[in-house]
Amino acid sequence: MTTTSSISLAKSSLRKELIHRLRSLSCEDRIKQSQIVTDMVIKSPEYQQSQRISIYLSMNEEVSTKELLDHILKTGRQCFVPRYTKYNMEMLELYSLEDYENLPFTKWNIRQPETGEIQRNEALESGGLDLIILPGLGFSFSSNRNEWTRLGRGKGYYDTYLEKCLKQNSPPVTIALAFKEQIVDSIPSAGHDKGVNQVFYS
Repeated sequence: MTTTSSISLAKSSLRKELIHRLRSLSCEDRIKQSQIVTDMVIKSPEYQQSQRISIYLSMNEEVSTKELLDHILKTGRQCFVPRYTKYNMEMLELYSLEDYENLPFTKWNIRQPETGEIQRNEALESGGLDLIILPGLGFSFSSNRNEWTRLGRGKGYYDTYLEKCLKQNSPPVTIALAFKEQIVDSIPSAGHDKGVNQVFYS
């Protein structure tokens, strides 16, 4: 078995375990942990020093970003949210909470800008980003690299987008949001996997 295959199998096994953990969380626990994490982010220097921010629109099994989204828009920061296609992800500007409420739902039951919209700015084409707030299934801290290893859902959307960000003159800071159940001792990773600067968890 090749190293690549071994890493892929180990990731798949860990994903199943983490999905089970997330599905075992009560609604009350998700709400409580999400509030703690939100407060931590708002008080953080990474957030306070940023004006152009991309943020994921959360699913039920992820740390909620609704309050953070509200804070970004109400404090006059520029907000960008993901639009996923089959093979690609881009970060498009969101202009207001009303704009957010009018976004259609995808088959994953999350909102995103419609395909074909042309009036929205794409983050990297309109000045770059200061901060990316991203999701994940699991996270572990690597003391050797002094960054967090992230396990996503296997589609590679964020790894590909972060690779594009690294080509910018001033790459953005990356932070991830997690429930404490998503923190693990180690995560298998390959060369194309991108690390995260900071993880906020309760």
